[in-house]
Amino acid sequence: MLKIVNYSKSYNKNVYAVKNLNLEIEEGDLFAFIGHNGAGKSTTIKSIVGILPFDEGEIYIDGISIKENPVECKKRIAYIPDNPDLYETLTGIQYLNFIADVFKVSTEERKPLIEKYAKEFEIYNDLNNLISSYSHGMKQKLAIISAFIHKPKLLILDEPFVGLDPKATFLVKQAMIKFCEEKGAIFFSTHILEVAEKLCNKIAIIKNGKLIISGKMEEITKDASLEEVFMEQLNE
Repeated sequence: MLKIVNYSKSYNKNVYAVKNLNLEIEEGDLFAFIGHNGAGKSTTIKSIVGILPFDEGEIYIDGISIKENPVECKKRIAYIPDNPDLYETLTGIQYLNFIADVFKVSTEERKPLIEKYAKEFEIYNDLNNLISSYSHGMKQKLAIISAFIHKPKLLILDEPFVGLDPKATFLVKQAMIKFCEEKGAIFFSTHILEVAEKLCNKIAIIKNGKLIISGKMEEITKDASLEEVFMEQLNE
């Protein structure tokens, strides 16, 4: 679903933000990408979704190179940044219809999906309100709903739980689990280690731009908590 091969990105000559990263995310994976601030998580994610060019290596989405065919890759993914910029002069429903238009989702197909997800995320009654009136949590939920509209194969999320209250966090987690159960895959960064440990089947830890550990969650944590593993790796 997502394959990162010898990926490197530098902003200054010989100073790498990420160096020689190799990862593979398969169908059904709920994959957490963990690291300290400045470790290279957001840089990697922005390269995966085609926002940042990169110096070395390749990134494949569903077997397609993001370098060689970015448009086809973007048809297969949905990306939600840590602070999504929505068009606040639109209403919620106008925004969702706009996103559906971008991905050429028919009216007949989008209508039941919008209704389904808006009710699940408990913002159905707010869809006719301006996005500028939404709380951060409501905006985050609207962004997630917009990501589901075109039925992507891969979700890329950067800190999806930031600013969410406990109920909203629960709803987002349930939606993520269901998405992966239906043969999707999710690759996301988070600082909330407890959530990652309970939610994910696989994990990777990055430190100073280099991958230091990756694999199945139960094999990495064993008898320790993810927090303990993470702190041990950072202190080495």
